[in-house]
Amino acid sequence: MDLFQNKSQPQQPAPLADRIRPRTFGEFVGQGEIISEDKPLRKILSAKQTVPSMIFWGPPGSGKTTLAFLISSATNCDLVSFSAVTSGIKDIKNVMERATANRSISGKATILFVDEIHRFNRAQQDAFLPYVEKGVITLIGATTENPSFEVNSALLSRCRVFVLKSLTAEEVMLIVERAAKDVERGLGKQNIKFEDGAMDFLVNISNGDARISLNLLELAASATKPDESNSRFITFKTLKDSAQRRIKFYDKDREEHYSIISAFIKSIRGSNPDAGLYWLARMLEGGEDPLFIARRLVILASEDVGNADPYALVVAVAAKDAVDFVGMPETFLALAQAVTYLATAPKSNASYMAYELAKKDVEETENAPVPLHLRNPVTDLMGKIGYGKGYKYSHDYPDAVENQEYLPENLRGKKYYHPKDIGYEKEIKKRMEEREKKHRDGK
Repeated sequence: MDLFQNKSQPQQPAPLADRIRPRTFGEFVGQGEIISEDKPLRKILSAKQTVPSMIFWGPPGSGKTTLAFLISSATNCDLVSFSAVTSGIKDIKNVMERATANRSISGKATILFVDEIHRFNRAQQDAFLPYVEKGVITLIGATTENPSFEVNSALLSRCRVFVLKSLTAEEVMLIVERAAKDVERGLGKQNIKFEDGAMDFLVNISNGDARISLNLLELAASATKPDESNSRFITFKTLKDSAQRRIKFYDKDREEHYSIISAFIKSIRGSNPDAGLYWLARMLEGGEDPLFIARRLVILASEDVGNADPYALVVAVAAKDAVDFVGMPETFLALAQAVTYLATAPKSNASYMAYELAKKDVEETENAPVPLHLRNPVTDLMGKIGYGKGYKYSHDYPDAVENQEYLPENLRGKKYYHPKDIGYEKEIKKRMEEREKKHRDGK
């Protein structure tokens, strides 16, 4: 079950990404906030202290698996690993029996590395608890998902969480350059050379996942014939053909989904059409449901633009209808139009805030009866007891403006809607002020 060696199988050439896996912390690139010598993890390892159970949370290719390997090497522990995708309760029990035996016979500690631990259900995660508590194993879990949501609280409370970041372009480039030059484990014997711009493409396509760049480098090198000097000149076209299509990181039902839609809405609210279009493209190209995006634009049109530009809601609803009618892939046109319109429209949340104030009064004050003059006298009895009595029909007055109360007695004079001096809402504010003046004057 050792992830790094499987002696029961014939030795096969390992992928480049595995061959050049760092063997020491000195070779490890990135994550300085975790593995620098002055950080807690390295201090624990240097002091030969008991390694706590931990969760590595970070994007693909950020070094989670490699760190588990380096920790086991530094502590001389037995490393056992398996994937949550293919393992179950039975496998967990077998590993625990092995760990217990090792501890009893040789006194050697066991580090259990669980890749994609978020894919274990609650019962499977609970199976680790007694062994973690007794110190039979040191658990190292790796996950691309927020452990606050994906790892049960009992297990999480017994683990130290380390947050790994995507590698920077400079860090990925360093890893790729090392792999291309490494004669022992890399492609150094192939004398790799790059066309101008090819290395940048190789780095940028990874999105911070060095493994993607390394796999693409190996594939492109295999597809490139040596020239007369026995060098392989890797071109931009070869890399692009090998990649086929850029890898996109977007998970429609996990944290990435919520993070990107949040950035999308906030960009439009902040009147930045360029950022709005970028996040729109990230979602659509990642496979997001365009109708979900359209619904959020309809909400934003009322919440953040409101009466500063009443036409914004019309545009948003039209975009929603276009998504239904046209479908992918052309539906991006309507969504892009709506995004740019909403982002550049004047902004007002006055309608939204007005509703929140009214809702607060509904929740916190007496729900007083409807004033009699506002009730319809649909029967003679209702008319006799005062329903509709004294009601002023607006159209009987100049400009359809009359002076009467519409709120219950306990809320008389309350003001919820406060239009802003921006866009069309400035005109609305002017109208309201004129009507209030007529009311005060008794006209």
